[in-house]
Amino acid sequence: MRGGFRPSFRTPRDARGVSLLEMLLVVMLIAIAGTLAAMVLTGGLEGIRLRSEAREIAAQLRYTRAQAMATGKPQRFVIDPNTRRWQAPNQHRGSVPASLRVAFIGARQAQPAPGVGAILFFHDGGSSGGQIRLSGGRAVWHVDVAWLTGEVQVVRGDGGT
Repeated sequence: MRGGFRPSFRTPRDARGVSLLEMLLVVMLIAIAGTLAAMVLTGGLEGIRLRSEAREIAAQLRYTRAQAMATGKPQRFVIDPNTRRWQAPNQHRGSVPASLRVAFIGARQAQPAPGVGAILFFHDGGSSGGQIRLSGGRAVWHVDVAWLTGEVQVVRGDGGT
C-alpha cells in the first residue's frame, strides 16, 4: 500500500510550550483585572474606609449595649454629626474621617444637646433606637439600632437616600 494512511498529528517534539515570560504576563494581567474589579465593587479606598468606619461605630454601639447589661444601668452612645466625633462609655472615643459625611436619626428625648445624637441602651438590652448614616462619594452605609432589642446591624445603603 503505497499511498496508504499517513497520520496527521504532530509529535511531541513539534509542539510548542508556553514560556515563563508569557505565563508571568498572564498572571499579572489577571491580578490587575482582579484588583480593578475589587476597587469597583467596594467603591475604592473611600469605600473601604467608609465600611471600616461603619463597623467601628457598630462595635462601639455593641460595647455600649454590653456595658448597660453588665452594669444594670442605662448607658449612652453619643455622636455629633457636625464635628464627626463619637463617645461610648468608659472614655471610648473616636472620630469619623473628614472625608465622610455623618447623619443621625433617633429619639429627640435622648439627645444631650441640639444637633447631637444619642442612643440609650437599657439594662435589659433594649434601646432608644436610631440610625447613623455614613456616606462618602456614592457609597452609603447605615448602622441601625433596633429600639426593642438593641440589636446593631451594619447595612449597605442606597446612594440615593
